[in-house]
Amino acid sequence: MRIISRLDIKNDFVIKGINLEGLRKVGNPIKLAKKYYDNGIDEIVMIDCVASLYKRNNLFNIVEEVSKNIFIPLTLGGGIRSILDIKKALNSGADKVAINSFAIENPIFLREATNFFGSSTIVSYIEAKKLNENKWEPYKYYGRERTNIDLIDWIKKVQDLGCGEILLTSIDADGLNRGFDMNLLNKINNIVNVPIIISGGLSRADDFKIIKKNYKNVSVCIASALHYEKIKIQDLKNIK
Repeated sequence: MRIISRLDIKNDFVIKGINLEGLRKVGNPIKLAKKYYDNGIDEIVMIDCVASLYKRNNLFNIVEEVSKNIFIPLTLGGGIRSILDIKKALNSGADKVAINSFAIENPIFLREATNFFGSSTIVSYIEAKKLNENKWEPYKYYGRERTNIDLIDWIKKVQDLGCGEILLTSIDADGLNRGFDMNLLNKINNIVNVPIIISGGLSRADDFKIIKKNYKNVSVCIASALHYEKIKIQDLKNIK
């Protein structure tokens, strides 16, 4: 089970909010990535929060600097809109790319990307918001816009298109430090046949322990709890 740190980046700063809103600066991405690497993190995910919205890519230089000093898998997301973007990300030092908004608007791009680079390189990044007790909807542009797509239908589709992994963020749980959205995870767990990374809500060791004990194909992605030092990576690694 992988423990993954998440760095949401805007204008060269790591930021954090609640429900993907009210974003505040929390640090330097290069320094934080190195800190988490030194503390034993298994992987790092870096998401450009505004790249898709403004149709630009700003993180290639940061990824290049980060990758000079860390030697674990690095995933870059935000603003990936072409095969060339993926090449640039990989050439900058990323091992994988996470694609959300452009894939929703152009689903066939996922097929093109996995055919070109292999499924292990392509992560389907999904921002899910709850509509009612049994229904969630993927959002795009860092939780800014609805898609009117059913989450279950979209998860089935991205798997059919060849993605090698799913990074699933609960917008409702994000930044609240009240635990993962277990209803969301339980809703999708039985239909997912690729590795899942669940993001949003971890605040204490018990949140991690529940996932490790009950879900074989799920890893955790952590932002606030690491940024604000609510939890230590080594404490999670010591959980049996």
